[in-house]
This record gives sequence, C-alpha cells and structure tokens, in this order.
Amino acid sequence: MQDGNVDWSTVPTCPKLDDFQKYELKYGDIVFARTGATTGKSYLIKSPPKAVFASYLIRVQTEIEKILPEFLYLFFQSDSYWKVVEAGISGSAQGGFNAKKLGNLQIPIPTLPEQKQIVALLDKAFAAIDQAQANIEKNIENAKELFQSKLNEIFSHPSTSSGQDGDGWEEKSLGEVCELNQGLAINAKTKHLLVEKSDLPLLRIKDLKNNTEEQYVSETGYPEKSKVNIGDLIYTRTGSLGLVFRNRQGILHNNSFKVEPIPELSKNYLFWWLQHEAFTNIIIGLASKAAQPDITHKLFKKQIINYPSFEEQERFYDIIENLNLELKNLEEHYNQKHANLEELKKSILQKAFSGELTKQLIMDNEELIMK
Repeated sequence: MQDGNVDWSTVPTCPKLDDFQKYELKYGDIVFARTGATTGKSYLIKSPPKAVFASYLIRVQTEIEKILPEFLYLFFQSDSYWKVVEAGISGSAQGGFNAKKLGNLQIPIPTLPEQKQIVALLDKAFAAIDQAQANIEKNIENAKELFQSKLNEIFSHPSTSSGQDGDGWEEKSLGEVCELNQGLAINAKTKHLLVEKSDLPLLRIKDLKNNTEEQYVSETGYPEKSKVNIGDLIYTRTGSLGLVFRNRQGILHNNSFKVEPIPELSKNYLFWWLQHEAFTNIIIGLASKAAQPDITHKLFKKQIINYPSFEEQERFYDIIENLNLELKNLEEHYNQKHANLEELKKSILQKAFSGELTKQLIMDNEELIMK
C-alpha cells in the first residue's frame, strides 16, 4: 500500500474467502495501516478483486448519508491528519496507531453537496498535479538516457584486431591495464579488526552510497591493499553490483574492490568508462548467471576497454564532467519543481478542510501546475 495504490499482483491469497467474509473489502471501504513503516497510510477501495484486509490494517466504513468515503480519504492525506497520526505514533510503545486513536480524530464535515464539490475540485487539481509530476519524472529519465547515450558515443570508438588503430586508440583487457585489490572480509562471529572508533571507517556498500560511517577498523593488522584513499576507484562486486565510487578514505569491505589503472590509463577516464551503459549491461548480464550475483576478479579482468592517448582521455573526461554537471543541475531543477507541486497539493488540501477551497483557487493554480 504505497502512494494511494496497491500492486495487487504482490498480494498473497487466502484459501477460501467464505472463511473470512466479515473481513471482505467492498467499494467505499478505506483501509488504514496501523503499524510498521506505512503507519498512517490509507487506501480507498474502488474496484478491488475479491480481497480481505490483514490484521495490521484497520477498515474504516463511513455512514454515506453523513460523509462520503472519498471526502474522508482526502482528509487522510492532509497535514492536519498527519500531525495527529505522528503524535499518536510517537506516544506509542509499539510505534503504531490504533483504532481507538483513529476513532478520536476530529474532522470538519460540511454538507454532502459541499463534500461532493470539494472532492470534484480536488480530483481535478490532483489529476493535473500527478500528470505534471509524471512529466517531470519522464524528463529526468530522458535526461539520464541522453547522458548515457553520450557516454556510449564517447566510449564506443572502434579499434582494429591488432589492438591499435590509426588514431592511437588502444584495445586491452582490464586485466592488462588494471590491478584489483579485494576489500577486507570481516568474520561474522568474531568481528575481528572492528573497533569502537578509529580513523579508518569500514566502507560497506551502504556507506559508499549514503556517505556514512558506522563501523571502524583497527589501525593495525588490516591488509594494506584493502585501504583506500581519496584518489582511488572503488567498484562494487556483489549486492548492488557495478557501482563506482571515489573520494573516499578508509578500509574497503569485501563486497567491493579497488581498481588501480596503469599510468597510461587515466583514473578520470576509467571512472566514467566503468559507469557507461554498455559495460554495465555486460557486468549485470554476467553476474545474473551466477547463483549468487557476483563479479569475480577473473570475469572483471576479461572485459575489454578502448582508450586513446592520455591527453585525449583527460579531454573526454572534461566533456563528460560538463555533461554530468548539466544533468545534475537539470535534476535539481526538476526535483525542486516536483517538491513545489507536493507543497501545492498540501496547501490545497489544507484549504479544503478549512473551508477556503474555491473553484477560482483551483483555476488560479492551474497555470502554476502546468509550467
């Protein structure tokens, strides 16, 4: 139950619905998550398959002559509602929100005609906002695809079977031009070499992705080749495989390895070459054939890399960095627009439940939504 939707294909089944009839979901029911990571999220049942709700959900059924389920569901998206839920969660030993707390919620209830008008206005506004946000996500996706196509274009230079062409491009295996150094394997039981605090953070994949430090390695006794410095390239070999990092310092975990190129191969060039789509697809394809998705040193070293003179490598790096900066700026711009639309949605909801929502307000915001 995420973002107002349910992926029914992921929902487990019961042997016989007859055994659970009192839990059967019907049109107009609202199910509400009372515990776990989704606490407070709700879903309005409109056209479900035959289904029953699980014990970690609460079903809310409205008295139709007093309150429309669509109106109540919209209230469950408002800031006023979420403040009550969050206060209720923080005051619970189990971190949940029970039916009693839900039943005590105070909600403004206008007349049924007013409820219908509010639902219609919000449906129209939210449909426009959702479409605008979908367009933003598509634009970001298109920008990333364009960036990757530029990388593929730069790195797909043809070379002859002799290993060198007239433009000075070389074709080598990664094993010929790179040395790989494995990260430190930590014993699951003894946690050897781990200490409470040191100047050597253990760099697991989650730490590399989130730029965090949670575990530390003793400053003596570790394999020297597992240590990484700012200029070193890191490649993840299992789990979230195929990710490339640099500008990190510490002891590399066993789920990654350090890639050291020969002097003729620029680290800058290699940093982006390891991330371009054609190479990444090869790596993922090879890993998927293994029982445990993993890229061994042997498989990695077999892959072929094309590269020009060192000066040309650095020139390509500058081009790619500029393209990447443009992409990041574009993403930041689009993400800000996405956030602005979320804030607009909250503002409209707040006005709806404080009696300030009008047709003119929706019309005034239409131009903002579509910009």
